[in-house]
Amino acid sequence: MEPIEGITLLIILVTTYFSYRGFKDPAFFEQYMFETDGILVRKEYFRLLTSAFLHGSWLHLILNLAALYSFSFSVGYVLGIRNFLLIYFGSLLAGNLLSLYFHRNHGDYSAIGASGAVSGVIFAGIAIFPESRMGLLFLPFQMPAWLFGTAFILLSIYGVKSNVGNIGHDAHLGGAIAGVLLCIGLEPLILETHPGVIAALLAPFVLFMSVVLRRPEAMLVEDYVAYEQKRLSEYQSVKQQIRSEAELDRLLEKVQAQGLHSLSKREKATLDQLSKNL
Repeated sequence: MEPIEGITLLIILVTTYFSYRGFKDPAFFEQYMFETDGILVRKEYFRLLTSAFLHGSWLHLILNLAALYSFSFSVGYVLGIRNFLLIYFGSLLAGNLLSLYFHRNHGDYSAIGASGAVSGVIFAGIAIFPESRMGLLFLPFQMPAWLFGTAFILLSIYGVKSNVGNIGHDAHLGGAIAGVLLCIGLEPLILETHPGVIAALLAPFVLFMSVVLRRPEAMLVEDYVAYEQKRLSEYQSVKQQIRSEAELDRLLEKVQAQGLHSLSKREKATLDQLSKNL
């Protein structure tokens, strides 16, 4: 067995073990999954790493690990084991950090899966072998790897923006871009050999992020405008409730101290209405 095969199988075994524990133990699952409030509020930064070893189902796990197994050997043979691990875990963190950025205002957002890490390995493979053929299980044809990668980036951007399906498009996107950049950093000759391919992979992401950074309202992870309006409405509702409770307390204290007859006609109507509402 080649060293890269051993490392890949170790990652697969560890991921399978912890995913299985998560299937059986909801408390374990919740303790280690990606969760915005857990990371930003409770400072549980380990979730950025541990969430990659959890999966939502056997199908989710098998698809990720099958993709990892398919691409890890070629990347590992070309770049070496240490660089393969750097791409795997670097893409994992990059994908989760991008997801954290997009969902920083969504405290209850959660995610799991090694998709960011696997995307990084796949896109490192695309950067190294852009003319190889790739396809999906449900498609009857294959296409050049660079075209597949470009389409994947565009679809991921669309998925992030439209929040399509129960899929971590942001982690896919961040992991894929990290895989390309790390691969170039480790093997600069790739950029010299395939500049057009690298540009095709990175340009949509650069354009997308330039829009997001300049106009955050365009980032419709969930409808940004509707989300902010909902938060404002909830705040105003709570504020009004606090005012109503304070007014009710004032009127009841007045009644207790001076009797019901001390209330004006308007105060009696207000007391009656507040009593019904609260």
